Order: sequence, then C-alpha cells, then structure tokens
Amino acid sequence: MIEYCTETGSTSEDLSARLRAGELVPEGLWLVADRQLSGRGRGGRAWSDGSGNFMGSTLIRMGHASPPASTLALVAGLAVHEVISALLPEGQPAVLKWPNDVMIGSAKLAGMLLEREGDAVVLGIGVNLSVAPQVDGRETVALSAFGPAPDRNYFAGALAGCFALELERWRHFGLGPIVNRWLKAGHPIGTPLDVGEPGEKPLSGTFAGLSLDGALQLRLAGGTTRTIHAGEVRFSRP
Repeated sequence: MIEYCTETGSTSEDLSARLRAGELVPEGLWLVADRQLSGRGRGGRAWSDGSGNFMGSTLIRMGHASPPASTLALVAGLAVHEVISALLPEGQPAVLKWPNDVMIGSAKLAGMLLEREGDAVVLGIGVNLSVAPQVDGRETVALSAFGPAPDRNYFAGALAGCFALELERWRHFGLGPIVNRWLKAGHPIGTPLDVGEPGEKPLSGTFAGLSLDGALQLRLAGGTTRTIHAGEVRFSRP
C-alpha cells in the first residue's frame, strides 16, 4: 500500500497527524512524496530533498510482546541496505552506521528517523537515489554516482516489500538474528567512532559490536567498554 503525493511538509508528520486525528491508518501503508518542504532528520535537523530521491514514511503498530521500539532502526537499516545493495555494482558495498544511516565509504547515502505516536512508531526514510544534497559538515552521495539512478517508484515498492519481511522476522524471531545480520552489514569491529552531539566534546573509541538489545558497544582507549543507547555517531577522521 503506497500513497504518492507531489508535495508535502513531511510524510512522517502527515502520518502522525492522521493518527492523532483518530484515523485508522493500517500498518503497511507508505506515504511517499516527490518533494518535502519540512523534512527532518535526527535532532530536528532539516532533511534536504532532491528530485528523484526517495522520501517516504510508514508506521509500525507496537504490541506488548514487541521488541523495543528503538530496535526498529536496525530493522529499517537492514531493509534499506538489502534494497540498495542489489542496485550497486559488484565490489561497491554499502555499510550500515549505527543507529540509522547507510553509508558508502565516508558519505551518507540514506537516513532513517523513528518517532513514537501513541501505540505506533512512525518511520521516515530518505535515500539519495539521483541527487546528493549539500549538507554543511557532511559528505553525501547518491546511487546515481554508480550507474543510472533507480526509478523512485520501483525503489518504493522494493523497500516496502523488504521492510514488511524484516518486520515479520523482528516480531517472530526476536532481536538475536537481527543483531547478527546487522553486524555483518555494519561498520567492522574496530572502526574508530566519535559519539556526541554536535558542539559537544565527543566520546572517542572503537566499535566493539552491539549488545543483545541493539545498543552500540564503544571500546575506549583505556580498554573499558561503554554501552551507547542513543547519540550522534560519526566515523573518526584520521
């Protein structure tokens, strides 16, 4: 179920507004926009759109037996990674960066944002298919740098199907398989990372894996390991 619109403020805000208004929005519905005027990323930062890029949102209904809502970032990352990997040339890997980015090298290709709305989680995803937007202090890349840009509607359909499958696995098999598969698609153990919000002194260390609940394990210089449940994570510059 995919609804397309020419222009909106934010696909995630549109779905949240429907939920707040009492509309029975079905799980599995995706709202995809040609253009977003008020798209946003983590920390309320503006999300730059681009013609031909994917900008869409869906919702997930949470149940009493559901794994933690925060781990949906891992589920979404796996779905986006699988669809993207099928579109890249052989030998050009995409890598998941905890908690919600997809990277090619040091450049950001896609990002995800989770927002709670009652008993649902609204998931917004942006993927640079044709245009790599200019973002201050960030390196970005689009799939068009590696061949013809994929058709946005084709990408939307592929992502919707793949995410539905990953969501089913998350519910029925728990976090163990999700975490193990994320580690295979994510930045390698030992990757230097900085953790901290912009303007703050970062906590520096190396990637030491994920905990059983999907939290980042950061190995510090002294040999201790810090568990990170949320925060801005960046690859350390040499």
